[in-house]
Parts: sequence; C-alpha cells; structure tokens
Amino acid sequence: MDLGEKGRAGVLACQASRAAFLRDPGHRVVFHYTPRHSSRLNRVELWLGSLVRELLRRGSFTSAEDLQAKILAIIAYDNHTMAKPFMWAYQGKPLVA
Repeated sequence: MDLGEKGRAGVLACQASRAAFLRDPGHRVVFHYTPRHSSRLNRVELWLGSLVRELLRRGSFTSAEDLQAKILAIIAYDNHTMAKPFMWAYQGKPLVA
C-alpha cells in the first residue's frame, strides 16, 4: 500500500486516514504507543533489569517450577523490604521552561 506523503496525499494526508489505517485489524504489524509520561514503564524496566542481574544471569535452575519459586521469592522479598507507595507529581499540566 502506498502511504503517500504527510499532509498531501495517501494514508498520511490527514489524521482521520492515518487513524483508520492504524486501526485496521488486517495488518500484520500492530503499533503500540507509550504514553508521553511513561515513568511507570521505566520503573518496570528497572525492576526487570534488577531481576535479570540478581537471579537470571548466573542462575541455575533444576526445573521451571524451581525458576518460578525463586522469582516469587524475590518478588516477596522486594515487596517486604523495598516497596513503598509512589507519589505522583505530574498534575496533567505542561511544564514551563
């Protein structure tokens, strides 16, 4: 399919045609957009990185159940020792420089 040129012709001509194109379930590629203020995703990435460093990188597991038990133990430990409420500071207002 010819996408055209942004603002001129084809699918990219206007927002409505772009939205219709991206919502079409017949495409093999699905687009997922992250929010502009995706700090919660950054926290998940940091936690998964620490899981890899602490457990998976040099871990030795006898079975899938063993791996699951060790991951659940790390989750329980983190929840008990390190978890605390996250205070959202963003008010939905644009930042002014």
